[in-house]
Amino acid sequence: MVADRTVSGESFAIVQCAACEFQFTNPRPDAAHIGRYYESAAYVSHNSGAAGLLNQAYKMARFFTMRRKVRLVKQLVGLPGGAGRLLDYGCGTGHFLAAAQAAGWQVAGLEPNPGARAEASQRVGQPVGAGELTDFKEGTFDVITLWHVLEHVHQLNETLARLTALLTPTGVLLIAVPNIESLDAQHYRENWAAYDVPRHLYHFAPKTMTQLLKKHQLTLRQTLPMPLDAYYVSLLSERHRAERGGGLLATLKAGYKSNQYAAQHEGQYSSLLYVAGRRGPKPARPAKDASASLPGTAAPAPGINAKAPLS
Repeated sequence: MVADRTVSGESFAIVQCAACEFQFTNPRPDAAHIGRYYESAAYVSHNSGAAGLLNQAYKMARFFTMRRKVRLVKQLVGLPGGAGRLLDYGCGTGHFLAAAQAAGWQVAGLEPNPGARAEASQRVGQPVGAGELTDFKEGTFDVITLWHVLEHVHQLNETLARLTALLTPTGVLLIAVPNIESLDAQHYRENWAAYDVPRHLYHFAPKTMTQLLKKHQLTLRQTLPMPLDAYYVSLLSERHRAERGGGLLATLKAGYKSNQYAAQHEGQYSSLLYVAGRRGPKPARPAKDASASLPGTAAPAPGINAKAPLS
């Protein structure tokens, strides 16, 4: 059992499919009742004014990483003109959208949380939708991003199918999610902040993500590390086990050890960015890593995160 340390204090079970090894929160609130589990003034992905030392650290890191994320997207998509049409699914308060817009992208965002959606709309100077993918025509976007969002989506297969249809034939889908096979997940166990139940409905590993993408006729082109997440998730996890938590020193040690382990064990970083496209197109140019982001949550959103997405 894993406790909700953010809002309710309730405990939830995480179960694993015996056939495919996919892990998910079960039972979990349905879409009609999940909203109250996001109702926290400290939930920074839905509230740019969230206070507290952790949230201030998160926002400072977000400030420095937004442009790096946009550069990464540009490199991965590899359009001749440099920028095209971008959808950020689960865009939160719109920080990534605004950064992409400033870099020349034609942006669109979807965000189910009303407060975050209003802030995102104001930030980018255009309406942000409530989450209806049917509002867009098929083949519209050169890139679709989900920064720690997919783990929040109730209709997983239906959503992924629609997102795939919205891509151009050479479009790229970027999915950032926590990795349950990371060393920090093993170290903190039920106190691992990136479980973030019940907001995180699914708990991915490289094997299960690859299976999911294949099911939707998507080719996994690259899997990129998000090494900063190990430190942020460890910081939150230390707070979760406050009765014996080791503070900043323990956080730095755990994050460093997790990244070192990942470098030696098939890239099992705390969070991973999966770069996928429709089967057939030539892969985008490779990138070194996705260290431009921190972990987070939000169904919107949305990547990969223990607490809140960099959106």
